[in-house]
Amino acid sequence: MKPIKQSFPWGAFCRGSVTPEQLVKTAKETGYASIEMLKEENYKLVKDAGLDIAIVGGHGTLRDGLNNPDNHDRIEKELRASIDRAVAWGIPSLIVFSGNRNGIGDIEGARNCAAGLKRVVGYAEEKKVTLCMELLNSKVNHPDYQCDHTNWGVMMCDLVGSERVKLLFDIYHMQIMEGDLIRNIETYIDYIGHFHTAGNPGRKDMDDQQEIYYPAIARKIASLDYDGYVGHELSPKGDPLEAMKASYAVWDVTG
Repeated sequence: MKPIKQSFPWGAFCRGSVTPEQLVKTAKETGYASIEMLKEENYKLVKDAGLDIAIVGGHGTLRDGLNNPDNHDRIEKELRASIDRAVAWGIPSLIVFSGNRNGIGDIEGARNCAAGLKRVVGYAEEKKVTLCMELLNSKVNHPDYQCDHTNWGVMMCDLVGSERVKLLFDIYHMQIMEGDLIRNIETYIDYIGHFHTAGNPGRKDMDDQQEIYYPAIARKIASLDYDGYVGHELSPKGDPLEAMKASYAVWDVTG
């Protein structure tokens, strides 16, 4: 099995009395490869510690996304600037969003997202930056969000037809929407550019009080030809740094 490159969003554990310096130091000592989804003002601190920045946001407005052609001019401009920033800091991936449906049908929405991404995908290919469409649940956290099932995301990726457009497979969100996690991960691993995790229900720690059996999922991903990162996007129940260490241990399946 291949060791899993673990990451976490800055805001997940840099909370309470935890300082940025404590966060980065503990992440490095624990064995994390990356800290992600952070403000540019913190990039240098992370990189100076020898950690990667796996992924950051590519454009604004989660709800007003690529499925609405009226947003394409704005998002193209934002993505081109984000790609340049990613190259400058060695960030391999950017997050993109479908946006809410707002009455747009699934096929029309997928075509619109693909058309918007095609405006920048050549630049992403040239710069070797991957655009990851995030899968989110529309049942609990993000009502009306369009990219809420794996097969929709796969359809959208196929419409673009580029290795630089993939999915951010959020395990927590997909447990809520469709379950069958291991089968879908194995089937669609070539479409997945990044993973997020959290316990369900509640988006808390990956402990025995929630329903997802993460050790099995971690072992499956470690057995696949996956070179990306797994980011732990959860809200700790207790001490953030202890929760960070515990999350790492759940996914440290090849030691």
